[in-house]
Amino acid sequence: MRAAPLSILALGAVAIGVLVAPAALAAPGSTSAIVTIGQLEAQGFDVRVDRIGSAPLSECEVTSVRNPQEQTRLVRVDGGHDDRDRFIEVVVRRSITVSLDCSSR
Repeated sequence: MRAAPLSILALGAVAIGVLVAPAALAAPGSTSAIVTIGQLEAQGFDVRVDRIGSAPLSECEVTSVRNPQEQTRLVRVDGGHDDRDRFIEVVVRRSITVSLDCSSR
């Protein structure tokens, strides 16, 4: 019975730890758009892209990464030996916006 609460707590810790990552992920202009978007998606983000220009994604430059948002839900965890239920916050959805400059150079 204790394995379930521990795994839920571990998921919560992972969710909290990743909150810091998007801000440090890519300084504008330092990484390709494809790499930045791929890294954010790998971290569980639904990436929204806004762009200027019509160049292929491989030629775009990241100008900003902003608006990280999370939707959370409280999940009841069995109290175990003391029979009191506890609640932890679990991230159920994450989104972020990446702005790109895809103008021809």
